Amino acid sequence: MEQTYCSDCKGFTAVVSDHSAGDAICSECGLVLEAYSIDETSEWRTFANESADNDPHRVGEKSNPLLTNSGLTTQISMPAGGANRSSIGRFRNISTPDPDRSLIEAFKAIGVMSERLGLVSTIKDLANEIYKKMEDVKGSKGRNKEALMAACLYTACKRLEKPRTMKEIHSVANGATRKEIGRAKLDISKHLEDSRDEGCTKPVEFVKRFCSNLGMSSKASKAAQEAVDKTADCDIRRNPITVAASIIYMIAQLSEERRHIPDVSDATGVAQGTIRSSYKEIYPLAAKLVPAWYASEEDLKRKLWSP
Repeated sequence: MEQTYCSDCKGFTAVVSDHSAGDAICSECGLVLEAYSIDETSEWRTFANESADNDPHRVGEKSNPLLTNSGLTTQISMPAGGANRSSIGRFRNISTPDPDRSLIEAFKAIGVMSERLGLVSTIKDLANEIYKKMEDVKGSKGRNKEALMAACLYTACKRLEKPRTMKEIHSVANGATRKEIGRAKLDISKHLEDSRDEGCTKPVEFVKRFCSNLGMSSKASKAAQEAVDKTADCDIRRNPITVAASIIYMIAQLSEERRHIPDVSDATGVAQGTIRSSYKEIYPLAAKLVPAWYASEEDLKRKLWSP
């Protein structure tokens, strides 16, 4: 038994724990040394008919505020040995409709998409919340469910400043086309007043993640972000992701860890031909875009290939 100092016994004595009351009692004089203590032992019970390697669980999953009654339900299980003619068996056979069945299935599908994209749980939870709001306002009526779930995930990523490209979202959407996802995304902005549509996606939102995918140094990543920021003052009529990929390719040529167009294409999802054509448009602006602390004009002339 654990020993604790007892003020009445004037010394360390053995302590008896009363788990039902949460008290720690001195075994010598009976003085309650600690009251209302927290029992940190397991919450489950082990029965004699359970195997030794049985993995104990709590009584159910955590509550979900997006579901009816927080997703808490009671289910009567059929005893082992086949059919049971008792009243419990009859009660179990009574089928009751589950109003949350479609929501639960949608949440599971969104969870699978999030896992395949490597997204954090906060993005998945926000996507679930957006989907639930669309269900409440009947904004999903007549729409492809897979497209709507993908659009909710796209919106959640953008809202939490962890954007993913439409190509990445489309790659995990089972059967939904990009056009359907785009329409569903517009429906979310139309039906939800709090959608907080931030407008067009900025190239800088993708740079840091793309550089990380390429294994570029923090210095090169910072230079790429500054260069992409400066493109806002230039008349570059290209897709934001294409601009980000072209700038990253330009910075990679100036760094020690050089990356080729196929490498940049794999990391960004932009076609090699698109990167080449975009690079030709951005090359004349290299001296203006590339930070002076990262590369001098002489470095630009010597290391960058001229289209």
